[in-house]
Amino acid sequence: MKNIDIRALSDSELNDKVSIEATQLLKLKLNHAVVNLDNPKSIEAQRKLVARLKTEQRQRLSK
Repeated sequence: MKNIDIRALSDSELNDKVSIEATQLLKLKLNHAVVNLDNPKSIEAQRKLVARLKTEQRQRLSK
């Protein structure tokens, strides 16, 4: 998901997306702890996506 797509989301969609993606990140971390993932870089990509979503969320609150 690109930053342009993130900015196009409404506030409620952004909140939903943050919770969904954060949950997905947690699942990836737990799965990696039990069984090695095929692509461990997916954890890094997911973490960065959550960070971008939360950054946009914070920027909207400060306006």
